[in-house]
Amino acid sequence: MTLPPPPEASEPPTLVDDLALALRLADAADAVSMERFDAPDLDVRLKPDASHVTEADLSTEQAIRGILESERPHDGVFGEEFGSAGDTHRQWIIDPIDGTANYLKGIPMWATLIALAVDGVPQVGVVSQPAIGRRWWAAIGHGAWTNRPGGDPRRLAVSTVDSIADASASFQSIGQWREAGELDALDRLTGAVWRDRGYGDAWPYMLLAEGRLELVAEFGVKEYDIASHVPIISEAGGRLTAYDGSESISSLSSLATNGVLHDDFLRLLHPESPKSRPLTSEPSR
Repeated sequence: MTLPPPPEASEPPTLVDDLALALRLADAADAVSMERFDAPDLDVRLKPDASHVTEADLSTEQAIRGILESERPHDGVFGEEFGSAGDTHRQWIIDPIDGTANYLKGIPMWATLIALAVDGVPQVGVVSQPAIGRRWWAAIGHGAWTNRPGGDPRRLAVSTVDSIADASASFQSIGQWREAGELDALDRLTGAVWRDRGYGDAWPYMLLAEGRLELVAEFGVKEYDIASHVPIISEAGGRLTAYDGSESISSLSSLATNGVLHDDFLRLLHPESPKSRPLTSEPSR
């Protein structure tokens, strides 16, 4: 009697598989978040850190976690609202609603951020802004893309601007720079670039990936605020580091550029010429 061969072990998911899942997670998140967007009876509360959280933040993250528990039960998850759980080798990093202040005011500039980090390095990223019908996504080695209404996805590429004097920058908010003790640097930055605006939250990073900005910098960011941006900006040809030039998403700051001008901006912001370190993220436990 011949025994049948043992069943083959299931193949681990590829980054293409992970990206496809991330896009489905974004679909589910969009359905939940849009259902309560601009609702007059939206439940809004203050968290211990005095930031706002809405019922939509919670239900959106729960929807994403539910799918991951079913389809990636061995992966870890780190979300803004419910913390971290599971293995940190493969960790999904989630901000259910980035820009909650805009969301609760009925302003459409907010997004769901979804990333997959492998050994602390973001490999897949999706940024979805359903209130304006936009989405951006990437997986390392597979390009960065965005949707076009009524058309095929368009591949993203950062700008080729190679002079700070011709650059457009988003500094997020004056208050952030004041709190970080960097107002002098902000003055140097805004005095050197062609144009400066405080667009805020995820959108300016995506404008950079589209080639419409040359710099985005901010402070007070957590891993879930920027992990999704790393693959998108990298695959579009740009560069994202911490503000001091260290290539980390765990440093509570970010500096994203079109790559060509990254070192020039670092020299402008830090006359002491900071040294770069390898890209890492401390897995959240």
